[in-house]
Amino acid sequence: MQPQRGFTSTREGENEKSFSFFPNAVEARPRRGFTLLLSVLVSSVLLALGFAIYNIVSKDIILSSSGRESQFAFYAADSGVECALYGDYQFDVFATSSSALTVHCMGSDVPLARDDSVLGQRTTTFSFSLGGSLTDSCTSVRVVKKSNPTRTEVVASGYNTCVTTNPRRIERAIQVQY
Repeated sequence: MQPQRGFTSTREGENEKSFSFFPNAVEARPRRGFTLLLSVLVSSVLLALGFAIYNIVSKDIILSSSGRESQFAFYAADSGVECALYGDYQFDVFATSSSALTVHCMGSDVPLARDDSVLGQRTTTFSFSLGGSLTDSCTSVRVVKKSNPTRTEVVASGYNTCVTTNPRRIERAIQVQY
């Protein structure tokens, strides 16, 4: 019989042999990598979420700047129409019998280009910048005056920039008939 080490019964001595900080050593091993796996999983989910938010924000910024540039192009086209209407109503610049060489727009005289090749119709074109540099908005206007029946068509194309090679150049057009 073995000497007992301070246990009162043999049953407690058996418990001493089976005691371990890890009750089942086979179950303890798979848990070691679980924390690493969980942290990698959580960090990859957070990284994917951050990338998705960044993607949405960057596309919203591009969309809002495109909307702003579209407004610049529209207002340039509107300025071209207003200039043509003012020149037509006040000074009859676009009449088939007119000999005017310029129209007054944006505080300066803008040269006119005329085409009388169609009988009973005069097509006049002009363009101007709404600022002093090429990066400012500009407009190109075409006025067609018909004599029989009397009819006028004004088509103004506005651009957010006068640089024709700019890949972000936006065009908006307004057409007026009277």
